This record gives sequence, C-alpha cells and structure tokens, in this order.
Amino acid sequence: MQYHEPPPNGPSYDRFHHALVDNVHPTAWQNPNPHDEYNFVVIGAGPAGLVAARAAAALGAKVALIERNLIGGDCLNVGCVPSKAIIRTSRLYAEMRTAETFGAQAPGSIGVDFPSVMERMRRVQTRISRTDSAQRLSEEGVDVYFGEAHFAGPRAVAVNGKTLHFRKALIATGARPVIPSIPGLVESGYLTNENVFNLTECPRRLLVIGGGPLGCELAQAFCRLGSHVIIAQDEPMFLPKEERDAAQILSDSLARDGVEIHLNTKVVAARIEGGMKVADLVSDDNKSSVSVDEILTGIGRAPNVEGLSLEAAGIAYDTKTGIFVNDFLQTTNGRIYAAGDVCLEHKYTHTATLPRASLCRTRCSLAAKG
Repeated sequence: MQYHEPPPNGPSYDRFHHALVDNVHPTAWQNPNPHDEYNFVVIGAGPAGLVAARAAAALGAKVALIERNLIGGDCLNVGCVPSKAIIRTSRLYAEMRTAETFGAQAPGSIGVDFPSVMERMRRVQTRISRTDSAQRLSEEGVDVYFGEAHFAGPRAVAVNGKTLHFRKALIATGARPVIPSIPGLVESGYLTNENVFNLTECPRRLLVIGGGPLGCELAQAFCRLGSHVIIAQDEPMFLPKEERDAAQILSDSLARDGVEIHLNTKVVAARIEGGMKVADLVSDDNKSSVSVDEILTGIGRAPNVEGLSLEAAGIAYDTKTGIFVNDFLQTTNGRIYAAGDVCLEHKYTHTATLPRASLCRTRCSLAAKG
C-alpha cells in the first residue's frame, strides 16, 4: 500500500504529522546489519505483523520486521484509528442534537468545527504511534528494516540490498482499496480510505460508493458532521456478508441520521460539470444523476501480493483472493506463514490479530527456536 501524505494544514498538522513519522518511519533510521540467520522474519508492520514479531521476540527468537512505508499499517495510518476517532466525535454531535432523548437539554446552537475534528484525529494517531515506534520495537529485540522486500529463495528475503536468511517467515503485507471501473471516475477524482482522512473541509455533498463496513461507517460519520451524504449500494441491502437483521438495523440507523440511501443502484459514470462532480446512477430501469463535492469509494480490498517474488519462495497465491494458506496459516512453503488481509477473506484488524494470528505467531515462534 502506498500512503498519500496529507497537504500541510498549518502548525497543528506539521506538529502531529512530523511526530507521527518520527515514530513510525524515522528519516534518519539506519537498517541494521542482518544476523547470519533469523529465527523469524516478518514482512509487513501492520497489526498482524506487529503482534507476531513482538510475540516471537518475547519468546527469545531472533526477529526481523520489514516495512516499506509506515509502521502500524492501515490500522494506525489510514484505517481503524483515524476512522474511529472521527466516528467518536461524530457520535458526540449526534447525541448533542438528540440530547432530549437522554433526558438532557439540547444545546441551543451546535456548529461542527471540522478542522478541530481532524486535529483531534491526528493527535490520537500520534499518541498511539509511540507504542508502535521503530525505536520501541528495536528496544523489544526486533530488528526493524525499512524498504521494499522480496523473496530471494525459499528461505531468504532481500531488502534494500541486504539478504535476510530465516528459519520461519510471515507475510503480513495487508491489502489496498479496490477502485471501481467507472468511466470518468479517475478524471473526476475520488477518495478512498487512504486519503479521505486528509480532508481539511467537510464536503457539503458526499457520494459514497459501496455499502460494506467502510462505506457505511464513513457515510454515517460525515452525515453527522454536516455533509449531505448519498450512499449507492449495488445490492438490495447493506453489509452483504453479515446477518440480515444487523443489516436492517444499520439501514434504519443511516436513514434516521439523514443519509440518502440508494439500494440496488450502480454508479455507471462520473464527470465534472460546473465545478461539481456529477455521478450517473442506474437502479433497474431508472436513471438519475447527483452532483457532489466529493466521491468516496469503498467497494472492497485487494491483497498486496505484487512485488514480493512469491514464486521464488514456492508460495501459491491469487491476485484477487491473496495467498493460499491452510488452517494453520501455512503457505505452500511450509516454513512461511501468512496472516491478515493478504490471505484472509474478512479483512479487518481483529481477524488479523486474534485469534488466528495468535495461533500463527505462537507456532512460528516456537518452531523457529526449535
């Protein structure tokens, strides 16, 4: 995944962003000299990789952790932490507006300070990044490498001109947003989870494409923060992989918040007209158009398997579903495991770390030492 650095937004942006980078990808960081052989090499410093590397190091294994961009992966930088931070603030605004429901008096005037919402989000990110800093990992006994990694054989990984030999390895490279093939979308400009948190102004009108967890949670959050949100889902219900009762509860909640809902609806084209982004919608035989300030896509995620030279390690994979693993998260190379979004169907932080990655990290750690 490639992260998009936000544009400068005054002193608060500079302070928090620089502090974050100093923790999760220090500019002066020097990659260590490799051991002759590592017990455990982890590629990817997102939630799955961090949990596994720390657990193995705590058991006394010689561990190397490789990250090509920012430690913390999606969760810290463009996923769980920023999204839950703004969701919490948006819920506060919603509760203030409905204070009478809780037996309290609603404030006379409720104005959303969107820059302050985003500043708090960056402050939370920066504070949490101290826990996952490169320096702290190093102090815990993990050799941290920054750079693009690829397999140089069934028991070797190359990174920035250095070759790391291992007994066991874990691939935890995560996933990236799938971009819908909608004519005109690229030319019109769009947001994904990788850049939506860079916004400095709340969009007056926002179109969300996709009714999965990402699309729904951000649709509700931005609606509560003052956007007129339109959500287009090409299936008859939200959360297609979840229980129908849960999906209906969510649909009712979105409607109460004022989200404009279009189910069984596809976005078939996008363009710029009069400084606005215009999207064409089709539902059955009905055609309509909506004008918005921003378009956010959340239709799914694709595993990051490219550039790893998996063939050199004898690892089978599919570019759409990810690395093939067995019930113990072993790949077709028995010495190499995979965990998290790069191999699991449910691409969420908690499925990456518990319980299956717990099994993986314990097996890898013990096997590596033995």
